[in-house]
Amino acid sequence: MVTDKIKQEIRDLRADENAPGLAQVAIALAESLDEPGGPTGKANAARELRAVMNDLRKLAPIAEEGDTVDDIAQQRAKRQAAAREQAAGG
Repeated sequence: MVTDKIKQEIRDLRADENAPGLAQVAIALAESLDEPGGPTGKANAARELRAVMNDLRKLAPIAEEGDTVDDIAQQRAKRQAAAREQAAGG
């Protein structure tokens, strides 16, 4: 349920490495959403969970590779290599 999704996102963000306490708060809030309870309590927990997850996303390490900028840089390097090869070969 909510807890499983939050745990997966925390793993994906590697947030448990950078902010383990905040990650545990997020998990506890997610667990409270999965438990039976009143709508007011769930709404408060959801609001706090959203805020904590936003903080965790901000603290997440920047991906080292695989983003759009890396893709563009790789394409450019390939074009440059092809152009150099064509110039050298005639």
